Amino acid sequence: MLKGKKIGLRARHEDDIPILLTELYDDPVNSSRAEGGPWRPIMPGSKDSRLMPDDKDQSKVPFSVVELDGGTLVGSANLWGIDTHNRCAHIGLGLLPSCRGKGYGSDVVATLCHYGFVLRGLRRLQIETLSDNHAMLRAAERNGFVREGVLRSSAWVLGHFMDEVLLGLLAEEWKPDTPGSETPQR
Repeated sequence: MLKGKKIGLRARHEDDIPILLTELYDDPVNSSRAEGGPWRPIMPGSKDSRLMPDDKDQSKVPFSVVELDGGTLVGSANLWGIDTHNRCAHIGLGLLPSCRGKGYGSDVVATLCHYGFVLRGLRRLQIETLSDNHAMLRAAERNGFVREGVLRSSAWVLGHFMDEVLLGLLAEEWKPDTPGSETPQR
């Protein structure tokens, strides 16, 4: 398990999936804002590809996010779009509604940066988020991500187009000792 200050990133367990489906993906509003596609209902017991790890797909690494104190599941995180030639990837995360506003997001981003830069040897990490997702914007910027641009009207969300903010961080810019990005424990 990768350990941050408050959270750990571990492999997805089978018993995480029903919780993540119920808390994150069964909510049409949350799912529509996070997925980049229309919400669709998922049958209980379904092997939903968004949550099921695929050991053959090397372009995505899914994690379950747990509290260090007690091991309670608090969300999902991943490195996706991993490009080993250009040494870059995208960061994604989703926290359960009851776990938001507790500083977990910044810690998840910090721990994913450690994973991407130190363990994977990547050169660039990128985050795309809706322009009104202030929590994600703060978590990214606390970890040194720089706003690189706005993708105007690029996301169709709940009946209208929204802007997305593009943020990037290069390995040489990453400072694991900045507030919100403590070096994960080993």
